[in-house]
Amino acid sequence: MPESAVVPEQIAAAHERIKPYIRQTPLITVDSADFGLASRSLIFKLELLQHAGSFKARGAFANLLLREISAAGVVAASGGNHGVAVAYAARRLGIPATIFVPTISSPAKIKRIRELGAELVVTGERYADALAASESFVATSGALPVHAYDQLETIMGQGTLARELQQQEPALDTLFVAVGGGGLIGGIAAWYGNSIRIVGVEPELAPTLAYALRAGHPVEAPAGGIAADALAPRQIGSQTFPLAQQFVSEVVLVSDDEIRAAQQALWDTLRIVAEPGGATAFAALLSGRYQPRDGERIGVVLCGGNTDAVDFSR
Repeated sequence: MPESAVVPEQIAAAHERIKPYIRQTPLITVDSADFGLASRSLIFKLELLQHAGSFKARGAFANLLLREISAAGVVAASGGNHGVAVAYAARRLGIPATIFVPTISSPAKIKRIRELGAELVVTGERYADALAASESFVATSGALPVHAYDQLETIMGQGTLARELQQQEPALDTLFVAVGGGGLIGGIAAWYGNSIRIVGVEPELAPTLAYALRAGHPVEAPAGGIAADALAPRQIGSQTFPLAQQFVSEVVLVSDDEIRAAQQALWDTLRIVAEPGGATAFAALLSGRYQPRDGERIGVVLCGGNTDAVDFSR
């Protein structure tokens, strides 16, 4: 079994460093019967209320505060949320930022990056195309690359969500986490280890971690579906995979229709607006793809809310 790349002590230190710049996001406890499921308490971690609209702010600040940055600033490739987070953190800290995103990025995320004052480059169809363009930019500019998931500081920053959650609710049995490149679930796994069940949830059209676990190492996977701007890199991160391999109990795949249904249910029942990637973890429960055990105390991370799906002009 490979060794963990990140340990809880590193996450705790990162948390103390970034704490002045992030929000402690709230929990809400609901009865699953409100969603038409067998009655039990569900605990939602409302990370979509984080600065910049997603958990990505944690990893962004960890990179910008824990690494040495040149005068050229930072550069990031992103499906959208990481770019928003790096742009936000860079503006807070007075650091120049250049963000590369693909054409599939949602208009809401592209608009937000522009509003935050970063230099924005829209290029290529998928995240991998934007990443390749950003790497070429790094080679010529000397800017510091801030990887969306496959960077130790990124994983440490995302792991602070788990530390915060454990302090808020120490009695969880199982936690549901959406998976893209694996930075969030890797950080959560590094913090909790085997002390709780960690369930990864992926779109059927972007089964990055599921393919890697089946192969025993990161491999290319399909990268499509409704959440492709958040959960569809070509493969899981090489530094996040060992953590998932050690500590993730299982991976549940959900359809695009099930993700849409989770978005709708969160809005209808709680008036929570989650982007597709932000609702994916809940889709595993709402769809019945995961059947809870008796007495299982379940937490769900609602990890992102950067969407323009709600029209308030009416």
